[in-house]
Formats: sequence, structure tokens, C-alpha cells
Amino acid sequence: MRYEDGSRKLAEYRRQIAEVREKMRATQAAIEPEEVRDYELASPDGPVRLSKLFGDQRDLIVIHNMGTSCPNCTLWGDGFNGVYRHLQDRAAFVVVSPDPPDVQQRFAAERGWRFRVVSHRGTTFAADMGFRADDGWLPGISVFRREGARILRVSDTRFSPGDDFCTVWHVLDLFPEGVAAWRPRFDYP
Repeated sequence: MRYEDGSRKLAEYRRQIAEVREKMRATQAAIEPEEVRDYELASPDGPVRLSKLFGDQRDLIVIHNMGTSCPNCTLWGDGFNGVYRHLQDRAAFVVVSPDPPDVQQRFAAERGWRFRVVSHRGTTFAADMGFRADDGWLPGISVFRREGARILRVSDTRFSPGDDFCTVWHVLDLFPEGVAAWRPRFDYP
């Protein structure tokens, strides 16, 4: 296929994706929020309620991370670190994982992560939000809204390699062989 022909075809696919995204946004806006309880999570400073993670924001972005053993979750965390200031201008932002707070803090410091990390260890939070499978934790994102004393989950989705939440996959898709055998690692030579 000639370069120009391929570029035109790809542009049409991208237009179709943009059209589907508009439909997804409309569907998301029509969903009735789900009330959730005010879970108690763990932080380096002791227990912290979900309601306190909002700070002075109306909305809260929670990244469900599988913990320090997952290179894909680390890749997403590294990516969110780059856009954290932009996201936090719109909503509070926190990463939750099953790791204990001291392990989380050490790992976040090694990665240079600037966002808050708290632990759901010993709680049903991640499972109740749908981020637990028979064989372990699942990665993803939940968005919450605070209305008075109520906490509402307004959206959520899971993460997977190649998803819309990590630009690395899409940049690598621009190569003729795509991602090929590349996989994220904690460190590179």
C-alpha cells in the first residue's frame, strides 16, 4: 500500500474512533451515579477516609494499581506522573494499591511520583469497585464525585496493555511491527 493511501485510511479510522468517543461521552453523561460508602484506607500518616482524599475538590480520580510487582501498572503510574498537575487542576488524584504504605512510599519515591498513594490492603474497596478477580487485583480507574456527605462513583474502567490511558502503546503502534515483543520493565539498561 502506498504511504498516501495508508495515511488516508488511517485518518479515516481515527475519525471513526473520534466518533465513537463522542458516543461514549454521551453514554457516560447519561449514567446514574452509584453511591459508595466512605471507605477507610491506609496512608503513611495513618487511616484516611475516601471522603478526605477529595481535599477541596468536588471530584476525585482514583487509579487502581496492582502494586509494586506489576510493570504495566508502573508504566501507567509513570505516565500519570507526567500529567498529574494537569489532572489535579480539575480533580483530586490518588493511586491505590494493595501494598502497605511504607512499600508504596518507597516505590513512589524511587519512581519520582508526585501524586498521593494510599493502600486498600485489608479492605474491600478495590473488590467492591470491581478491581479484583479470582487470581488477583486488576488495574483501572474510578472517578468519584462528592455531593454533600455522599460519595458517588460516576465512572470506571479497567486498564489493559494498549488501552487509551497509556500513550506508550499508541506511539509504538506507529511502527510497522507495532509493539512487537516489547514489554514494560521497571528499569532499562
